[in-house]
Amino acid sequence: MADKHVVRFEPVGIEIEVGEEQTILRAAFEQGVMLMHGCKEGQCSSCKSFVLDGDDIELEKYSTFALPDYELEEGYTLLCRAHAYEDLTIELLNYDEDMIRSGLPITEAVAEVVANDAVTHDMRHLVLRLVEPTEIKFFPGQYVDIRVPGTEATRSFSMANTSSRDTGQLEFVIKIYPDGLFSHFLDTTLAIGDRLDISGPYGVFTLREGDGDLIFVGGGAGMAPILSLLRSMAERGISRKATYYYGARGRRDLCFEEELRSLEESLPSFRYVPALSEPAEDDGWEGEVGLITDVVKRHETSLKNVHAYVCGPPPMVEAALPMLGILGVPEKRIYYDKFTTTGDPGEQ
Repeated sequence: MADKHVVRFEPVGIEIEVGEEQTILRAAFEQGVMLMHGCKEGQCSSCKSFVLDGDDIELEKYSTFALPDYELEEGYTLLCRAHAYEDLTIELLNYDEDMIRSGLPITEAVAEVVANDAVTHDMRHLVLRLVEPTEIKFFPGQYVDIRVPGTEATRSFSMANTSSRDTGQLEFVIKIYPDGLFSHFLDTTLAIGDRLDISGPYGVFTLREGDGDLIFVGGGAGMAPILSLLRSMAERGISRKATYYYGARGRRDLCFEEELRSLEESLPSFRYVPALSEPAEDDGWEGEVGLITDVVKRHETSLKNVHAYVCGPPPMVEAALPMLGILGVPEKRIYYDKFTTTGDPGEQ
């Protein structure tokens, strides 16, 4: 059995035990400590932290774009890649005090496919029934890892539903990529009754408490976590003013339209604003046209007291973050998930 070491996180004063065989981030997840993270593969730098005390750390393969050599030499590390071989004290550079102590321990589960339906020409609504255990606790907006059958690889997908407690199910909205390891399998092979190994929950794309207005900006499969948040608001009777800007190319790329319009009725302070960047002549589109970031700028002038949630393809997220800052959203109130296709991280 591998040795364990104590890792202390500052400035929050939280300590966890970390086995040498696991990454620091994984150990935190298993002990219900919700650290900020993104890809979990050493590519995005969301979990970058600074080592205050101790230096016996080894890193798995990571991208030098996420952790340049000069930062490594200065004492920075990536918690998703770092293995501790002695007691450490680590300074968290990016953390959410409201979330860090509210994490849910990771659950390993087996689930059975009960639905795999097309919701657009290139997105699927995948529904899984949990077999063992029959429930995974998660916060709306979080995600799980699904292992690709026949491999050791996993892919991360956000839940679109709000709980598995009553139904024992998890719902996902997944974009099909022709070369996607899981999505191609989903498109061509996965059948009703097949079983999948999953683990989770992960992620900090969750609704923060408060009474400030909400702005959601989404595109593509970014629909899933935002739909989960909106469904949760309806279930809980949250009356905060909220606007969901969703960008798509053409009408055929829109999904869950009927439910979102219904949410406008059940949430009187909620507006759904879809926009098409390339509407076809036969779309008969009379709504907003243009990139979703441009649409937001046309509708909003000052967002100083707003909490903003952004989820979708990387180019959309990268365009939305500075736009929201210019409109006045404080950086600490911008929460985002960037959906990426997984490639090999750059050599260390």
